[in-house]
Amino acid sequence: MSSDATPEPYPQPLPFGQRMQLLRTRRGMSRPVLAGLVGMSPSWVKQIEQGTLQTPKLPVILRIAEALRVRDLSELTGDQSMPTALFIGPGHARLPAVAAVINAYPLGPGDREAPPPAHLHARLESAWAARHSAPNHRDVIGQLLPSLIRDAQLAVRQADSAAQRRAAQAALAETYSLSQFFLAYQPDSAMLWRVAERGMVAAQESEDPHAIGVAAWLMAQAHRDAAHLDAADMVTMETLRYLEPLLPDADVKVRAITGALRFEAGHTAARRGDTGNAWAFWDKAGAIAKKLPADYYHPVTSFSRAVMGAHAVTVAVELHAGGESVRQAARADAMTIRSRPRRARHRIEEARGYQLDGQPEVALAMLDKAFAAAPETIRYSGYGRRIVLEETEAKSPGRRRRAAELAVRLGMLTA
Repeated sequence: MSSDATPEPYPQPLPFGQRMQLLRTRRGMSRPVLAGLVGMSPSWVKQIEQGTLQTPKLPVILRIAEALRVRDLSELTGDQSMPTALFIGPGHARLPAVAAVINAYPLGPGDREAPPPAHLHARLESAWAARHSAPNHRDVIGQLLPSLIRDAQLAVRQADSAAQRRAAQAALAETYSLSQFFLAYQPDSAMLWRVAERGMVAAQESEDPHAIGVAAWLMAQAHRDAAHLDAADMVTMETLRYLEPLLPDADVKVRAITGALRFEAGHTAARRGDTGNAWAFWDKAGAIAKKLPADYYHPVTSFSRAVMGAHAVTVAVELHAGGESVRQAARADAMTIRSRPRRARHRIEEARGYQLDGQPEVALAMLDKAFAAAPETIRYSGYGRRIVLEETEAKSPGRRRRAAELAVRLGMLTA
């Protein structure tokens, strides 16, 4: 699996257009697709790449960086003197401890007895609940992960029957899923991919449909965030082909993860600009959501009846439909979303929609609400950081001041 890490500096300075072309081709993205994502024509993209048009201004550069999932703006601009992180957040203080246990490969049965899988699942349930309720959720799960990973690995090594091993692998897969929420958008992207792959292997070894669905859901997101849209579709659709025949007899968790995967298929279609499939898969996800208990909330994905309005905002935003994004935002009730990080992510999607609709003041207000719900969510959000950075260059002094104040809170600027 290819890494999304920032490449080494180029041997010779490259002009902006050539950098854009190189990044686009590395992502496997055609000119028409990139043009659609940034609201320009394919001929405009070609002229920028060939250097017949001047380097665009900052707002357009930021949209290009967002479309190409550039982790640091200097990768696109070539200006190494002022690196600006976009789709990568600050290295969390707990990252070294989590990385140390992920990078370790313990052998043998260990010198202590592993906790039973039921105990591990109870700890995981508490960890998910803590993540959803904490404004600084990475700090909370970063504290829990090292011991959880060690104990889940130990349970797999000590399993003395096929059934025990499958149960331990399911717990290990879920532990790796929790790890991905901590590692996402941090500086070591290669570690995220390692954990995603380990989680998928553990899930397959467990033969547990729910574990397989969760691992695939996260793998598809990792591919989409790296602009590997075909790979995201392959993972999603293969898993849906496995899960959907099980639905008539499935428990609520399996039905919910199937609904979450249907939405992921729609999300990827929207990223491509495929309006028909985007809304069709949203409808298919909604059909499952309607059959869930009214108060049900999936512990990993937040899939529920309440989240479908937020998902509609995401589809509209990814399709770059500003007016529809705002209409969907007006229908969605953010306060019904129990998870603080998921609620913050919805506020960021609303901000994207309002900016697309030409309402930057409202966009900044939504980012303020995202910060209030879960500061660590917006600190690691490339979309939120892009809007803030763009608005620091706004013509309106009031918007510049408000964006600068938010940038300071996000750690993008010093006070």
